Amino acid sequence: MSDKQSLITMLDLHKLEVFLQVAQAGSFRAAAERLFITQPGVSQHIQDLERSLGRPLFHRGSKGVTLTLEGRTLRDYAERILALVLEAQAAITTLDPQAAGQVRIGATPGVSGYLLPGWIHAFSERFPAMAVALQTGTTPEIVDRLIARQIDLGFIEGDLDPALAGQLETVLVSEVTQRIVIGPKHPLWARGSIHFAELDGAACITRQAGSQSRIWLEGVLREQGIRPRIVAEFDNLEAIKHSVRAGVAFSVLPDYAVLADLHSGALRSPETGVALCRALRAVSNAGAPLPPIARAFLAAAMPEGRDQV
Repeated sequence: MSDKQSLITMLDLHKLEVFLQVAQAGSFRAAAERLFITQPGVSQHIQDLERSLGRPLFHRGSKGVTLTLEGRTLRDYAERILALVLEAQAAITTLDPQAAGQVRIGATPGVSGYLLPGWIHAFSERFPAMAVALQTGTTPEIVDRLIARQIDLGFIEGDLDPALAGQLETVLVSEVTQRIVIGPKHPLWARGSIHFAELDGAACITRQAGSQSRIWLEGVLREQGIRPRIVAEFDNLEAIKHSVRAGVAFSVLPDYAVLADLHSGALRSPETGVALCRALRAVSNAGAPLPPIARAFLAAAMPEGRDQV
C-alpha cells in the first residue's frame, strides 16, 4: 500500500469524528462517554491518526488534552470534511415515507412533555417506519449535545447566548404566551383581573435556579418592580401545577401547559394588562446541514407545515 493510500485509510470519517469529540471535550474519557465507546478505543483511534500523519495532535496533561498546532489544523479540515459529507448526503437523499431510520431530538422539559407528543404523532403518520429518539434537558444541555452531534435537532424556549451564534442555526417555531396562574386557595382566586404590583412579596413557585425559564421570569418580574417570595422550586411543570392547585402560591407557566387546567377550572389566570411571551425555537448545528429526516420532523413542529410533512 502506498503512503497516500495509507493516509486515506487512516483518515476515515469515524476517526475524524472521534478526533473532533476529543478536541471538543478536552479529554479522552469525556469523548468516550459522548461516543459510547471505551476510553482505550478512543486512544487507539487518536494514536492511529497521529501515526499516519507523523505528528502529535494533542498535548497530554494531567487535567486533559489540548490541541497541538497540527491538531488545530486538522480540526479545521475535519469539520469541513464532515460538513461536506452531510451536505452531500442531504443533497442526494430523497426521504422515502417507508424508509426506516431514526431522528435524534432534544427538547427542554416543557416542550418535551407537552408539545413533542403531538409533533411525534404528526411525524409518525407520515413516516411510520422512522423512530424518534428523544432526549430531555436544559437549554445548555441541548446546546452541548447539538455541538457534540449527539442529537440532530433541538427545541428550546428563550434566547441563546450570543457567543453561540456561529455554532447554531435557529428557526422560530412559535411565540408562546405565558400566564400567571393561581389555584382555588389563592386569595386572588375570585378576581378576574389584578394589578401586577399585587404580586410583590407574594408566594411564588418557579423552575429551578439557573434554568432559562427561571432567568426569564426573574427578568420579567424585575422589570415590573416585583420581588416575589420563592416558596418552592421544581424542575418540571407538572409538579409546579400540582403545587399551585394545592396551595396559595402563584406561578407563571406557558399556555400549552395550563390551557386544559384553565378550561376545567382547576386553575385561573387573572388578567394583568402585561403581555408575557417567550420564543420557541428549533436549533441545529451550524456546522452540519440538517439531515432530511430532521427537516421532516421540523416541518411537523411548524404550525404552517404540519399538513405538508
